Amino acid sequence: MKYPPQHHQERNFKSVIDVAKKYPFATMVTVHNNQPLITHIPIIYEADGSKFGKLVAHIDKYNPQTATLKDGTIATSIFYGPDCYISPSVYTTEQLPTWNYIFAHLTGTVRLLTDKESVKQTMVRMTAFLEGENPKYKLQQDDPRMDRLVDYIVGFEIEITGWEGKFKFSQDKLKKDQLLAKQRLIESQKRDVTQFVERIFQNHENAQRTSS
Repeated sequence: MKYPPQHHQERNFKSVIDVAKKYPFATMVTVHNNQPLITHIPIIYEADGSKFGKLVAHIDKYNPQTATLKDGTIATSIFYGPDCYISPSVYTTEQLPTWNYIFAHLTGTVRLLTDKESVKQTMVRMTAFLEGENPKYKLQQDDPRMDRLVDYIVGFEIEITGWEGKFKFSQDKLKKDQLLAKQRLIESQKRDVTQFVERIFQNHENAQRTSS
């Protein structure tokens, strides 16, 4: 049996890219000596006239994953859209519990950016994208702080060669139950995380003080 099931596979490339654009904080996976290396970073999609376009990113030069970032390296970036638990109570028919989600995988070949001005330019473009349509901040390429920062990062692009959308919407259920599951997915994204973030933040600070 093919996995994921056909009805969970997205066939619209634009929808997959929409996920990458909406949720640009991604997980990048590469392999070195049969060991997977993983970094969580913002990764920006750009159309460049090629078949699928490219991804643009940078990481700390001391990150061990930089050892894998050579021209031609294969990298996979995972973009996480909304996801949530679907209780059987959501449906109008008897079902078992499940989890619905919207994920996008983009795979391609790495091209290192060795010119400092090119790296700074990608940082400017990434910032402009992340600031959105009504930016409150604009990064300037000639900002002197950029000259200090650029020596501590590795900039790169990933030419996209393959893509996959894993979209699970309870597609194997009745249409009315699919719509109820969709609504549950939407509602789940509106939950208040204030108490959770406050608690994790405080626990982290306490652990830092204890270890110092």
